[in-house]
Amino acid sequence: MSDNKQNMTAYWKANVRLILGCMIVWALCSHAFAIFLRPALMGIQIFGIDIGFWFGQQGSILTFIAIIFFYSWRMNKIDAEFGVHEE
Repeated sequence: MSDNKQNMTAYWKANVRLILGCMIVWALCSHAFAIFLRPALMGIQIFGIDIGFWFGQQGSILTFIAIIFFYSWRMNKIDAEFGVHEE
């Protein structure tokens, strides 16, 4: 019983660590690039669009979608590692 409890504790620590990592990446992209670095990126134009605006609008959304796919892929590996994966 104790071994199973330690296994589940390790599983949830890995899960929370993955969630925190994803949230940090999301916060950096959506806040740091879009808000705090906007004045520094304001002069750079790509396809006629200000890159600071792009990070604030499309960049943070695309990053969030990439994080969703990464989380799903990594969580499947964690589930398999701890033996709680679905068939």
